[in-house]
Amino acid sequence: MRSFGSRADTVVVDEPLYAHYLAVTGIDHPGRAEIMASQPRRWEDVAGALTGPLPGDPAVYYQKHMTHHLLPAIGREWLGALTHAFLIRDPGHVVASYARVRGEPTLEDLGYPQQAEIFRAYGGPVVDAADVLRDPAGTLGRLCDALGIGFDPAMLAWPPGPRDDDGVWAPHWYASVWKSTGFAPYDPSPAEVPDRLRPLVEAARPYYDELALHRL
Repeated sequence: MRSFGSRADTVVVDEPLYAHYLAVTGIDHPGRAEIMASQPRRWEDVAGALTGPLPGDPAVYYQKHMTHHLLPAIGREWLGALTHAFLIRDPGHVVASYARVRGEPTLEDLGYPQQAEIFRAYGGPVVDAADVLRDPAGTLGRLCDALGIGFDPAMLAWPPGPRDDDGVWAPHWYASVWKSTGFAPYDPSPAEVPDRLRPLVEAARPYYDELALHRL
């Protein structure tokens, strides 16, 4: 999101289905009250905004979604109006990261099945987070080519700190993002996954492997 938000031709929206997700599931995420007050709670209203015209007619409308927000009762037809791209990450690192904020994540929390569902239905380019860190310019260049928008070197660096387009949950989740000024060097160290969560990593891995076959 930081990378695409650094393009002069791009408007960014951060997790627009978050309030709907919390309203339906009743899950108590950090900053729940602020999130619920900051966004529409009806998915139909969100879908209408995401597929409608934007002021200023930007060339790129980058929508950052968390796939676990796509609950079963949400209609899927509006997704066909969007161009999809998929950022995947090894489940071990996802589980280790998520568990630092919510101690007992589930497979549904991680969104791997939903991500595979969207990919099977609509396709789109896939990039692996590890590849982005190994070669930001090359990986993002291939992604932009696949999307037909052209690579912009501005995508490789940004000023530290919060941005106006960050969700109101940013103070709970974006500490490392706020400190960053670009992509961190790739770290090949294995993820430190608590033993109790290793079965969750293995449950998520088939979905990751399915999409990883298509990464750019």
